[in-house]
Amino acid sequence: MDVSKDIGSLKGVGPKLREKLNKCGIFTVLDLLLYFPRDYEFLRSNIDFNEIDDKEKQVLSCRCVSIERDVRTKTGKFITTIKFDYLGYVVDGKWFNQRFIKNSFKIGENYDLMGKYKKLGNRLEIVNPIVGVKVAKENEIVPKYSLKGDMTDKILIKLINQCIEDLKINDNLPKELIEKYKLTDLDFAIRNIHFPSGREELEKAITRLKFQELFNYSMKLLILKRKLKSKNGIKFDWVDELADLKAALPYSLTEAQTRVVREILRDQKSQFPMNRLVQGDVGSGKTVVALIAMFNVVKNGYQATLMVPTEILANQHYLEAKKLLEQFDVHIELLTGSTSQKEKRRIKELIATDTPMIVIGTHALIQEDVEFANLGLAITDEQHRFGVEQRNKLINKGRRPDVLVMTATPIPRTLALYVYSDLDISVIDKLPPGRKPVETKFFLENDRTAGYSLVMDEINKGRQVYIVCPLIEEDEKMELNSVEKLYRELKDGIFRNVEVEILHGKMKPKEKDEIINRFKKNETKVIISTTVIEVGVNVPNASVMIIENAERFGLAQLHQLRGRVGRGQYESYCILIGKAKSEVTKRRMEIMTSSTDGFYISEQDLKLRGSGEMFGMRQSGDEGLILANIYEDLAILRCAREEGKQLLNSNNPEKVRLCNEIAESLDRWSQYICFN
Repeated sequence: MDVSKDIGSLKGVGPKLREKLNKCGIFTVLDLLLYFPRDYEFLRSNIDFNEIDDKEKQVLSCRCVSIERDVRTKTGKFITTIKFDYLGYVVDGKWFNQRFIKNSFKIGENYDLMGKYKKLGNRLEIVNPIVGVKVAKENEIVPKYSLKGDMTDKILIKLINQCIEDLKINDNLPKELIEKYKLTDLDFAIRNIHFPSGREELEKAITRLKFQELFNYSMKLLILKRKLKSKNGIKFDWVDELADLKAALPYSLTEAQTRVVREILRDQKSQFPMNRLVQGDVGSGKTVVALIAMFNVVKNGYQATLMVPTEILANQHYLEAKKLLEQFDVHIELLTGSTSQKEKRRIKELIATDTPMIVIGTHALIQEDVEFANLGLAITDEQHRFGVEQRNKLINKGRRPDVLVMTATPIPRTLALYVYSDLDISVIDKLPPGRKPVETKFFLENDRTAGYSLVMDEINKGRQVYIVCPLIEEDEKMELNSVEKLYRELKDGIFRNVEVEILHGKMKPKEKDEIINRFKKNETKVIISTTVIEVGVNVPNASVMIIENAERFGLAQLHQLRGRVGRGQYESYCILIGKAKSEVTKRRMEIMTSSTDGFYISEQDLKLRGSGEMFGMRQSGDEGLILANIYEDLAILRCAREEGKQLLNSNNPEKVRLCNEIAESLDRWSQYICFN
């Protein structure tokens, strides 16, 4: 079978089903084979009472003994209880608000019930079991797929089975690699990722496919870096006015900032395009580094652009750039979604000329009708907030411009070399003088009053406060403090005489800006917000950050939020409020209260949980990864990258052929995908 064939060529796939499959991202047979399960159900059936585990589903054949009368709860729900017998043990089957279910049972008949059975002494209880499931084979593992619309697991399983029956998948890794790492062959891996014959076989399949993905990922980055170093870009001289700009700064650059500026200017002077990542902790001064880089490009007669994820941040950078650079006759424009249509037309027309200028903006910069005549430098700030496609659209606005990506998310040093192996990396690892460390305290939920009393002390001193919650509206199931619920509680209580406003992502940009501006002017004392406050709000008078349900946030995100305070001359505080039921949560809160070093925090986060959540994101997807996670699977990535380097430098004909195949694949996709 040809895996590149359209999915509509499969037996049983008509126009309607084809459309449903397309909505799941399945267009070819290969897409279907690579549509791996998101999870598995490990089913066992008719096992001994002592072996029943309430954490996994089981299928038990139970005899109906009696049908009880329905019971109505205080909240108005109906509970239907049917008693069964299983190997002499009583089983209570309970259904909520399904009074009709008792019509499906007859006393004395046997029924297969699937679900999680809870042991209550010598009895079993099962809630809302699925009835009539065929008895599972011993240790059956059932795949569960990510579904959209009315697509079902049953349809996907049937189609994948059809493909696998007619297919022999050839290996595409060197034989010596498979033997060296004791990897299973690709055919076995694909079959067992969908239909595992056992737990051990499933683990082998996952390991093989993760290695495959990370090997290809590493090879693509290594090939990309080699290509970037082989093509000419734009050479920028170091203009004399750089010294005047440095002298005009209202503060001295730190040693770390000076080092990073030097690395960037050296790249600009090189004949090869710059492809550099600047990492800097919250408040380390990345913005001024970016402004110096753009200043040099503009003074060389080119255009430079800075794309940021929020309008608040775009406005902030625009004002800072105007304040710093206008005295040097640098033309600066701001382009965001809120820019008026008349202004947008004027700016776009100006960009299309070869006028040297800086353009700061949001996603508005990558609209199709934005055409730079002479783009020399493209910078993206908070790079992980932009998808690969968005970043690439910006870079493709120019002819091989220099590329600078910036992030305030500290990446562990042990990780950066592997994750960003196509980029040159600069680290701003020292904070500017005068930045006061933020004192961090953790309060359990029942002690939260003590935390809020500190807040009132700060408000009475004239300071301002951020309060961050994980949700916008109430969520009974998760029992988290939401913005709206918390606002009502606090406004009726401790903040009844205080100016308080709500800020969240569902608001329109103009509304958000108005709220932030009132806060900046000290008209509002307290902002209760979602994590929209994480990026781009700089209010030196704000001295307290309260984070509700702190256990729900990743360490890096907590650190980012904490960075919103401590920006002025005042003592500042971060108050974490939450539950600490697990040892891991306790350890995370200890890390936050004991350190303000973002790089240390990210290292600890990596040790604690492999850190797929460390960046508040799963990196897979952007890099074409389906199973592997470059943070959680660091050990596999390390091996895969080392093997990739050796393969790239090999003269073996078979290995050269494999390298060429990967390079061709990169060429096909590089017009759509940017690896930085």
